[in-house]
Amino acid sequence: MGKKVVVLGAGMVGRAMAIDLSKQHDVLSVDRDASALALLKNHPNLETEIADLADANAVTNVIAEADVVVGAVPGFMGYQTLKTVIEAEKHIVDISFFPEDPFELDPLAKSKGVIAVMDAGVAPGMSNLILGSYRDEMEVTDFTCFVGGLPKERTWPYEYKAPFSPIDVIEEYTRPSRIVENSQIIEKVALSEPELIDFPGVGTLEAFNTDGLRSLIHTMKIPNMKEKTLRYPGHIELMRILRETGFFSEQKLQIGDQSVKPIDLTTSLLFPKWKLGEEEEEFTIMNILIDGLDKGKPFKHKYELLDRYDSSTRTSSMARTTGYTCTAVTQLVLDGRYIREGISPPEFVGEVPGCLEAVLTYLQERGVIYKKISQAG
Repeated sequence: MGKKVVVLGAGMVGRAMAIDLSKQHDVLSVDRDASALALLKNHPNLETEIADLADANAVTNVIAEADVVVGAVPGFMGYQTLKTVIEAEKHIVDISFFPEDPFELDPLAKSKGVIAVMDAGVAPGMSNLILGSYRDEMEVTDFTCFVGGLPKERTWPYEYKAPFSPIDVIEEYTRPSRIVENSQIIEKVALSEPELIDFPGVGTLEAFNTDGLRSLIHTMKIPNMKEKTLRYPGHIELMRILRETGFFSEQKLQIGDQSVKPIDLTTSLLFPKWKLGEEEEEFTIMNILIDGLDKGKPFKHKYELLDRYDSSTRTSSMARTTGYTCTAVTQLVLDGRYIREGISPPEFVGEVPGCLEAVLTYLQERGVIYKKISQAG
């Protein structure tokens, strides 16, 4: 077999990555949830271990023999987990969408000789990889990413199911959206500037501002950049009502003799309705628009993704599009094709000649297809 890979987190995406990597490597999947790990039984070259990944010592112990670690924990655990892995001098490719600044760990990673690729999912992730590949190819003036993961069946009242950690979804609805306009970083309220867009094969979706640019704000000097999340029409208004009423608040309320965080009540009520079934059909849609000058002439590039639940492998689209991007980058690290030490957002990977092409080929072999359309003017 190949190398030793430890996958931290056995949620929907973490499990898909563990199975994918086990086709070429010896994989250990780690989670505190025995029921999640039980779904990985009977896969060759794949072992499981129960551990509390919120415990730094536990993380250090389970990754002791790893050649590369893959991080797939919820966002609120992501930064500390990344730090723990770096301190253990292990390379890591991570998809945890955490709010902290990962570049605070750059000096530590460099001092330890660690390759640490963060945000290696679909968006952020593949969108960054694609944009990064154009750094030396053309003068990019505008970058827009429309992305969303949605259930095939629209179920009242929310017409939404969370294919990843639901608490991370709520943060998308509350965290200010940072975008770039005329080379200036500005903040806009999440869920703002809604627009309706028609997508072939899907229909009309609504797009709204979210804080998805992440590292691109600082690493790519592009005058205009934004990311918008896609949902079925009507979802924005429901989320705005909950947010403005205070249901997403972290501030405790005194109700009788009880002190309660509204967000705790909200998540308890919402999450059962948002839970995506293990075999529930859903899809991931993304359009990436890149405008600029190529050899002084106006040029446009568009990447289109529409991926659906794979019934043959019973793998969700979000697990495929997010997870397989991460495993593709993991393979680049294992093969020695990506060797930059320190913290690397995906755009750094995309800048390396041949890396984007390798990732696209890897995804295509698994049925995840990006359609590229280029035109002058």
